[in-house]
Amino acid sequence: MFTKVLVANRGEIACRVMRACRELGVKSVAVYSQADEGSRHVSMADEKVCIGHGTNTESYLNLANVLMAAEVTGAEAIHPGFGYFSESADFADAVRSLGLKFIGPSPESIRAMGDKALAKAAATGANVPVVGGSDGAVPNVDKALEAAAKIGYPVLLKAVAGGGGRGIRAVEDAEELKRAFEIAQAEALASFGSDALLVEKRIVRPRHIEVQVLGDEQGKLLHLYERECSVQNLRHQKIIEEAPGNRLTEEARREICEAAVRAAASVGYYNAGTVEFLYAETGDFYFLEMNTRIQVEHPVTEEVTGMDLVQWQIRIASGESLPFEQADVRLQGHAIEARITAQDPENDFAPSTGVITVWQPPGFRGVRLDTHVSSGFVVSPYYDPMIAKLIVRGEDRADAVRRLAVALEEFRIEGIATNVPFLRRLVAHPDFQAGAVHTGFVPSFLQESLVEA
Repeated sequence: MFTKVLVANRGEIACRVMRACRELGVKSVAVYSQADEGSRHVSMADEKVCIGHGTNTESYLNLANVLMAAEVTGAEAIHPGFGYFSESADFADAVRSLGLKFIGPSPESIRAMGDKALAKAAATGANVPVVGGSDGAVPNVDKALEAAAKIGYPVLLKAVAGGGGRGIRAVEDAEELKRAFEIAQAEALASFGSDALLVEKRIVRPRHIEVQVLGDEQGKLLHLYERECSVQNLRHQKIIEEAPGNRLTEEARREICEAAVRAAASVGYYNAGTVEFLYAETGDFYFLEMNTRIQVEHPVTEEVTGMDLVQWQIRIASGESLPFEQADVRLQGHAIEARITAQDPENDFAPSTGVITVWQPPGFRGVRLDTHVSSGFVVSPYYDPMIAKLIVRGEDRADAVRRLAVALEEFRIEGIATNVPFLRRLVAHPDFQAGAVHTGFVPSFLQESLVEA
């Protein structure tokens, strides 16, 4: 086991990793920006290193400063959390070149699954269903139009290097594609440093089902069942996630989970990762992408399997093998996570900044809160607006939904605008209560709200 791990991240995920380190008897090192000097992850760490000014590019995305912090503190390994360098093969290579351990998959696996065209080819080779689309990136709008005509509208323009719901444009016809192509290229370049786009068939009203996989470096690769992530905002970013998935038969669960393991195995995957699928109304499912990191929504899988995924990430990276088999992984109960964000629902979900003057989270049986904030915390304009993850666990889905509704009602935050009032209304919707959700549920819900207003 390592003696010291540097956490190359901030916010609640940095706190989450540091807590896992502490429980394993491992010292942690925090890196932080000047804007984050008073943040919880800094006070939780055994050592801390300031790596720059407030913006991400000056601090958390400053490769040289992050690596220097690891060297000067004598860290043996680096945990990237999610976002930032977590899916950067170049970062993993740089960590390896310093003789340190990257707590995650190999750089080769990251590259194979980080490029959507390569990932799709790997999935196809592993006999995993994929959505029809262009053969690799389309170099210009004319080639995009050819690909779209071949597979049929509606289609999606997708950034090859994309992730997190960014770099995606839905297109209904050729004229709209012509208008959207350059805009999508510009968005992709700004977000990921590459303007390469794919054209992919759009599945209407699909569900978003993802499967958690976990593998050791000795070659054992297992799944920890699936999560339902269909409740997404207009930018395809997840709002509420559940485990296990809604309304899946045992046969469908087995098929999609086994497909996820095949996809991950096709690139020699180890450590924690997530294989994402579109699940059609017909019951067919299609490979979407693989996230080669820990997910924001990993707590719901932890709650229903009883496993600490972050601890297993660290254990696997230190050389431990998984001591259990697939048959030993069992589901118990139902868990739901709601992302609490500093956004104003009344102003098109614009980011809200300022001082949190009141922070009174719920606290009762079956409720977990992963966060880095408290009363007096200053929400900065520099970073992602997520300020907490509210996780509830129940005996079944109905029990978990009731518990989530109560927890949201009790959650009191003042000083800034948050999405909590919006979440209260969403969770009360009959379709959410019934589990009848799909990736278009939130847009439909918002349209209903406008009509009612």
